[in-house]
Amino acid sequence: MEPSVAERIADRIDQMPAGERRAAQTLIANYPLIGLRTVAEFAQQAEVSSPTILRFVARLGFQNYPDFQAALQAELAAQLQSPLSRTVMPTKVAPAEAATIVDSAVENIRETFQHISAKQFSAVATRLSDPRSRLYLSGGRFSDPIARYLAAHLALLRPGVVHLAGQESTWRDKLADMGKKDCLVAFDIRRYQTGLADFAEKAARRGVTIILFTDQWVSPIARFARHVISARTASPSAWDSSAALFVLAETLIDAVTRERADQGAKRMQDIESLR
Repeated sequence: MEPSVAERIADRIDQMPAGERRAAQTLIANYPLIGLRTVAEFAQQAEVSSPTILRFVARLGFQNYPDFQAALQAELAAQLQSPLSRTVMPTKVAPAEAATIVDSAVENIRETFQHISAKQFSAVATRLSDPRSRLYLSGGRFSDPIARYLAAHLALLRPGVVHLAGQESTWRDKLADMGKKDCLVAFDIRRYQTGLADFAEKAARRGVTIILFTDQWVSPIARFARHVISARTASPSAWDSSAALFVLAETLIDAVTRERADQGAKRMQDIESLR
């Protein structure tokens, strides 16, 4: 599978000069719609020159701007698909078909980590480890179990971890407690949750740092996020795969465990003594 435009950016952003980096950040924050506008409009939004936009597109591996836009249009079409539109529901899964699903999940995991830089991963792990920052975690209809899984582990390693569960309307009350030192960790994959995006926007306005875990098509929450990590979720079945996101959560749990080290071990001992 060809890398998405967002994945190409993640692979190359550390090598981009300042102007191209601004173009990349503008695109991710308005993904993919700003890239579907004219070169001049994209340049104006990013506050760079039109030649900078064209150099940025070339750095991503596209021959020209129309090729770049065609890739974004294909991603947008895929982003809007529902499970029903992707395939007719099968009546039976044959062993060979099951193997195909497994192979796809393994490939998703491999490709996900190929597009995450060590610098980005370390920055996110460090932020999740900081006990001075309260962590609020939530997700969409199918991604919230991953948020809950990550929250349950982080709560054993550090204080101040809150999983935002239940009705979206109840989350808004938590905004009153959230401030500039805090962090919202959002999991959002297609078809993206408008309620979660609305909550993230309100949190960002209060100075909360947003960490977004999303798919290769990139949730609208990206425009509010300090850190955006994309995972491969495409699958040959009717349903997207969350395997890469779960493995990503597990690697972050391991990283936080190592970073917290003695403090994390002491907290786990305290918790165990209360059981």
